Amino acid sequence: MTRRTALVNARLLDPATRLDAPGGILIEDGRIAAIGPEVTAGSAPEGAAVIDCEGACAAPGLVDMRVQLGEPGGEHKETIDSGSLAAAAGGVTAVVALPNTSPVIDDVNVVEFIARRAREVRRVKVFAYGALTRGLKGEQLTELGMLKDAGALAFTDGLRAVSSARVMRRALSYAQAFDALIVQHPEEPELARGGVVTEGEIATRLGLPGIPAAAEAMMIDRDLRLVALTGGRYHAAHVTTAGALVLIRRAKREGWRVTCDTAPHYFALNETAIGDYRTFGKVSPPLRSEVDRRAVVEALADGTIDAIASDHDPQDQESKRLPFGDAEPGIVGLESLLPLSLELYHNGHMALLDVLEKLTSAPADLLGLPLGRLAPGRAGDVVVFDPDIPGRIEVDAFRSKSRNSPFDRRPVQGRVLRTVVDGRTVFEAG
Repeated sequence: MTRRTALVNARLLDPATRLDAPGGILIEDGRIAAIGPEVTAGSAPEGAAVIDCEGACAAPGLVDMRVQLGEPGGEHKETIDSGSLAAAAGGVTAVVALPNTSPVIDDVNVVEFIARRAREVRRVKVFAYGALTRGLKGEQLTELGMLKDAGALAFTDGLRAVSSARVMRRALSYAQAFDALIVQHPEEPELARGGVVTEGEIATRLGLPGIPAAAEAMMIDRDLRLVALTGGRYHAAHVTTAGALVLIRRAKREGWRVTCDTAPHYFALNETAIGDYRTFGKVSPPLRSEVDRRAVVEALADGTIDAIASDHDPQDQESKRLPFGDAEPGIVGLESLLPLSLELYHNGHMALLDVLEKLTSAPADLLGLPLGRLAPGRAGDVVVFDPDIPGRIEVDAFRSKSRNSPFDRRPVQGRVLRTVVDGRTVFEAG
């Protein structure tokens, strides 16, 4: 039998087509069959499940292009099951898992394992990056072609920078054969070695070893020269500094195939959030100065930054409740991704459709996924949300296994009401 779901009485928002109008969405067998004002409760086919959105926004489900799921090997911090629960509660209908698992996603069998576990969980869509180098050691390239054929969307060494210029040049050149995207953690390793916060007054006051902001720009500058040399596709992950953004903006003007993303903690927080050694504010790259934070907001608004990713990196209590220098970096971000991103809209920096584009069609397009759009024939992945409901981020209510967030009790506006994947409701607010 045909399975039908009708989302009616909604404010339809589709960044890809700039749609912002009242109407509804009819989903048949997992695909959007119709969208627009003609989709109403009265016009819904017999037997369809009719969901009244009561005027709330209905947008494409969020596509989160940077998520650490833990499984395999780190199940005590997060699993595909718990991560999918968290994603669904955050309005995220597709996640892309980083390869720094145990074993590393540098083998076809691990890519297939991720896909199999996602099918078993059957909640949100779970994709994976392939490791760029074997064991994430930065030395020998993986079998990029085989990993891509197995389903790897792009290639990265995850939380580690590829420090060798020779390896990065080979990767950019080789990946062109199948138009693969190379994703870099942009941080010059020697300059960053041993550092735990951004170099400057706060690092000095706290007596913590610092990482100069220039470490990011230096790595990106080197990589952009290799892009010019090879013509490869390059993506800088979680960009955080004004200096790096100047370089990326220039590269885009030159027409190079260069993109980048950032995460909410880099536009919603600055380095003062580490307070007196608050390890929940320890991330990699570290939180930056207020000048850099403002530069990130400006780059989101002018289109230099292509996408927003949660940078979800769950850590258990034992990994965080340590002296600052010993604590693991990372923030859980799936469930706070949308309300924190909506701050860009509420604060007048970006239009609502532009914010949603960074979370939906833009990351989907970067990774070649046929997602992030509301159109007939597309996947029936929808987030229903109210952008104006006031509230607070409540970490104790997170579905994630971990609670390492510096945003606990932060006032926000915006709440996910329902998340739909292939026409199935996978989350409904209580």
